[in-house]
Amino acid sequence: MGEDLTKRRDSQMSESEKIRSFQRKLYRKSKQEEGFRFYVLYDKIISMRFLSEAYKRVKANSGGSGVDGIRFEDIEEYGVETYLREIQKELETETYKPNLVLRVYIPKANGKKRPLGIPTIKDRIVQMSCKLVVEPIFEAGFKDTSYGFRPKRSAHQAIGEIKRNLRSGKTMVFDADLSSYFDTIPHDKLMILIAQRISDKRVLKLIKMWLKSPIYENGRPVKGSGKKNKIGTPQGGVISPLLANIYLHLVDKIVNNPDGIYAKMGIKIVRYADDFVLMGRRIPSWVLERLNKVLERMGLRMNYEKSKLIDAFKETFDFLGFTFRWSRGLKNPEKNYWNIIPSKKSMKKIADKLRIIFRYKRHYSIVSLVDILNPVIRGWKNYFTIPGVSYPSSANQKLSRYIDMKLAKFFRKKSQRRGKLYSRIGYAGVIKRYGLLNPAASSGLRLLVNG
Repeated sequence: MGEDLTKRRDSQMSESEKIRSFQRKLYRKSKQEEGFRFYVLYDKIISMRFLSEAYKRVKANSGGSGVDGIRFEDIEEYGVETYLREIQKELETETYKPNLVLRVYIPKANGKKRPLGIPTIKDRIVQMSCKLVVEPIFEAGFKDTSYGFRPKRSAHQAIGEIKRNLRSGKTMVFDADLSSYFDTIPHDKLMILIAQRISDKRVLKLIKMWLKSPIYENGRPVKGSGKKNKIGTPQGGVISPLLANIYLHLVDKIVNNPDGIYAKMGIKIVRYADDFVLMGRRIPSWVLERLNKVLERMGLRMNYEKSKLIDAFKETFDFLGFTFRWSRGLKNPEKNYWNIIPSKKSMKKIADKLRIIFRYKRHYSIVSLVDILNPVIRGWKNYFTIPGVSYPSSANQKLSRYIDMKLAKFFRKKSQRRGKLYSRIGYAGVIKRYGLLNPAASSGLRLLVNG
């Protein structure tokens, strides 16, 4: 009777619900038995259930095609099920080989460029299917002080945790910066960590093949990438953030060890991917030297030009686009508080983005321009507004004035008549008439449209 009920319940579940149910079972097993090694996982990865879910998620994340030039539109026209069946066949016969990873560069706020590796859609699907299966196993062991690229965890939670640490008196802060972390992860040491929880050789082979995928740039494979390469995981790969978390979990374990020197000194870590801070009432230099030795044994390097130890009462520090500052109260000068605001770098980044929009969309109608501006403004407000934690109002007002200035120029360049229109209706009129979101609006993101 019980088995029949279970089968009936399973038959009524959607494919996504069945995947979540399987993930919960993996998570519970991994949590209950820390030393257990999972040995039958490959059959799940190559099942149509997981491949179909993987395709949906990869498509939802969008992204361009890889070196093969195949787009989502091409797959839809060809037939998604047929395409996935072909991938499944390659995985079943173990003839699947990852394609080259296309390297592109995206600009950074400091003027430099960050390398980004783009696998083909096919490889992203297989990586996502693998991630769906293996992520719960490692999630069960990850520490609560890690927030980046994890289910139900966010940058906002990390910012809130830093504020709680500051309020508790942990105002000595070591703002750490790792040199080219994703590019320096040693393959052999990473695979040892993965093999501690996964013994399925076919899954391990998949992950190793992705780590060894050659990089393609400027029309040819990059020399030194491929099978002979022993370090690095491409930023842009679906599974790369999980692999990065698995490796830096070693640092989390050391700092959070209740019997270790960090815990005994009351030092906490808050980590978001490869960005992390150590926080304590005091952080002696020898503690940082010990941390550096740990990183060296892991094959990683601390960038001491960018890393710094500060007293947060006296100096500001930035983390995940926010600046943390000990400020005097506006209403009560006698009462100071931890002021968390968008950083200058974040302000410059949004201003540069808006400037480019206004420069290259000057021939657009105001309706079309607003359609482009609103997602940018909404994204800004959603990220920098953390109720009870951050105070972005001053930055929002500056951003609002900047948009006002750019709109005035936009209308003047359209025509004299348009310029007069803006002088008549003003910034508030554009907000009311055309539905532009106002960064400085205190009532959230719902503003007047077509008033």
